[in-house]
Amino acid sequence: MKQKKVPMRMCLGCRKPKPKKSLIRIVKNKENEISVDFTGRMHGRGAYICRDKSCLEKAIKGRQLERNFEMVINPEIFDILKKQMEEIGE
Repeated sequence: MKQKKVPMRMCLGCRKPKPKKSLIRIVKNKENEISVDFTGRMHGRGAYICRDKSCLEKAIKGRQLERNFEMVINPEIFDILKKQMEEIGE
């Protein structure tokens, strides 16, 4: 039997390819709204970050999300990501 191919995505923080299911997706929709996609199915341009605080800090410091989405990102999006990572860590 053939094995399914596991979709891989690159983390914006550590820049390493990892399985898509293990990453958090951030989405920019057609109205240029940025949101955290908990389901992984929202429409729009996606960017991925590991579920690790150090990767998030690297992505924020290096302005990786701003570069990826070509726009300025509201700091409350980063707060939402930080809260989600704290919940995952427990």
